[in-house]
Amino acid sequence: MLDRFFRYSLERAQKIAIIAEIDGVMKKMTVTIVRLDEKEIAYVTSRSSKERTLNRADILSASYARGDEGDTLKKENATENIIPQKKK
Repeated sequence: MLDRFFRYSLERAQKIAIIAEIDGVMKKMTVTIVRLDEKEIAYVTSRSSKERTLNRADILSASYARGDEGDTLKKENATENIIPQKKK
């Protein structure tokens, strides 16, 4: 199930929320996945564009970021409905 959120973030450059155990402490982060492999993920945060890695085994949970419902059709339709306005 985590892979679904990882791929969503990677393919659409969307933020996701994860809960991970880092140094024995549970931490909630909002991240954008930039690279994904079998053992780890690489991510960036809104605070830092520096790429960081995290072992997949340390990730306990993943979900859509605040304000994101994961409905990709809404985003695609929103861009199609934009009509350029004529200048007067």
